[in-house]
Amino acid sequence: MIKYLIKKIAYGLLVLWGVLTLVFFLFQIMPADPARMMLSQREDSKQLELIKQKYGFDKSISEQYFLYLNDVSIISFHNNSDIDAYTYLTPGKYKEQQLFSVSSTTVVLKRPYLRESFIKNGKPVTAILSETFPVTMVLAITSIMFAILFGIILGVLTAIYKDTIWDRFILFFSVLGMSLPSFFSSIIVAWLFAYVLHDFTNLNMTGSLNEVDDYGRGQFLNLKNLILPALTLGIRPLSVIIQLSRNSMLEVLSMDYVRTATAKGLSKFVVVFKHALLNALNPVVTVISGWFASLLAGAVFVEYIFAWNGIGKEIVDALNNLDMPVVMGAVMLIASVFVVINIVVDFTYALIDPRIRLN
Repeated sequence: MIKYLIKKIAYGLLVLWGVLTLVFFLFQIMPADPARMMLSQREDSKQLELIKQKYGFDKSISEQYFLYLNDVSIISFHNNSDIDAYTYLTPGKYKEQQLFSVSSTTVVLKRPYLRESFIKNGKPVTAILSETFPVTMVLAITSIMFAILFGIILGVLTAIYKDTIWDRFILFFSVLGMSLPSFFSSIIVAWLFAYVLHDFTNLNMTGSLNEVDDYGRGQFLNLKNLILPALTLGIRPLSVIIQLSRNSMLEVLSMDYVRTATAKGLSKFVVVFKHALLNALNPVVTVISGWFASLLAGAVFVEYIFAWNGIGKEIVDALNNLDMPVVMGAVMLIASVFVVINIVVDFTYALIDPRIRLN
């Protein structure tokens, strides 16, 4: 079992390395000089030289790649002569624990260093992500809970009342929900519920989880702003769960033990919810785990349209400003969440079914 887990972790690290490499080289074609962007209107030749030296912009692309890889890795290698230079140029860059030294090289154990924003006065990317990622997690968790609750209920109902007008009506809207792009459904939902029906819903077209009070009383939690983005982000997983629950329930209802339970005179409620539902949920659980990770990536357009201050909106703002460290850090964080969720799901399945480990 430990060997299986180690293999999955190794595959996950390879995926993260591939994502890091792809993103790094894609962003090397950016049309602006990062050092000049960071200095803005305060450009000075000496400062420009220090900035390029600090971030390695004066080096070749391959050297910059290995420097970034060294920064992101939890185990990094440094020349002993560079330790003081790093401390001078970037105070507090690494909260490191020096492991050992070999000749002139020191091996360091540290937290991944995602560098600093080009635009936000050198604010660390980790600080930006720590502010925005929890807000996105709230949105993603709310969306997937909405999709699970209503998706399973509607899927079971469509299976019970197969081929009725309600079955066809729900299936039509589930297919429509799967077909709509996130940015289009965001616009439709915002226009319908926050503009056309505003007098009834009292919902805002834009707004985040934390808002600043107009009367100077600081920030406050506004859960009302969570409704429309969560609804929009949950439409596609809801549609998938409805169809999967329906198909799985129909398959289970046709099995012998369900027909036997019905023949014994058990009520339809007991047959469906006590004997059939639990067995029908196995494929649904698999889909839910994958969709939860996908919601983090799918939140980009939804957050931007609803002005939800999460990691998705941060990515769009960073792209508009060519703030590459923020974009790269956000992409690496989302990729890490994907990998961790997949490892946890695979490990859970391996615990339940030993045949998976053998394959």
